[in-house]
Amino acid sequence: MSRVAVVTGAARGIGASTVRGLAAAGWSVVAVDRASDDPRLPYPLGSVEELHAVVASAAGGPSGAPTGAGEGGRVVAHVADTTDPDALGAAVALAEDRFGGLDAMVAVAGVIAGGVPLWEMPGEQLGAVLGVDLGGPITAARVGIPALLRRPVPRQGRFLAVASAAATRGMPELAAYGAAKAGVAGLIRGLAAELGDTGVTANAVSPGSTATAMLDESARLYGLDSTGPFAGQQPIKRLLAPEEVAAALVWLAGTDSGALTGAVIPVDGGLSL
Repeated sequence: MSRVAVVTGAARGIGASTVRGLAAAGWSVVAVDRASDDPRLPYPLGSVEELHAVVASAAGGPSGAPTGAGEGGRVVAHVADTTDPDALGAAVALAEDRFGGLDAMVAVAGVIAGGVPLWEMPGEQLGAVLGVDLGGPITAARVGIPALLRRPVPRQGRFLAVASAAATRGMPELAAYGAAKAGVAGLIRGLAAELGDTGVTANAVSPGSTATAMLDESARLYGLDSTGPFAGQQPIKRLLAPEEVAAALVWLAGTDSGALTGAVIPVDGGLSL
């Protein structure tokens, strides 16, 4: 029987790559995204079309058409606001009803806003950053961990989240984003202590500058013409691919990572050095 995951932020970026990586490793996945824009934010978010394209591509067929892993198979799409416990809880219920349980809750969904000092940041944008980037993982923990604990003993459940190099490295005009991501790191450490010897672990990855739509928006906030300058800040002198961050999440979700809990692993090209 395949292991089962719920992945948020699945329409694009690291979330989409995580869905594909888990599916390739034989997982059954509920791919969750809000799949609509947030009126509080000035840039477009993932769409329904992108979410369904991810599900189709997870099938691995040459044309992207489902071949058993995609929609109706082992990977299904679910539209939900990840800060809404009822909506996200429905995704967890879908995983249990469709696939028989839950083994990994993976909170990837995130947004970015700023470009001005914190005291000048519009309140609605502040609310979006704190609500999605920290409130989303908290909601994922509150609705996902009970399902992980419903697996019989001995269990190998995994709660995973995405932090950021901004959690430990101060970045001007992104103070709210850094605060939210530092909160994710604290959340992971607290959950690891609370979960103890239940067989469920809690870990996070902390990406550096990764080639995603969020990084494109970061460039705009800083008045840059492209994301190229971010590459130069990382010792490896390039941007990360979303698949590289997703590979760490896929490993953490697996059964070989059981000795690791409470960790926030830098997958950042050395940015946090």
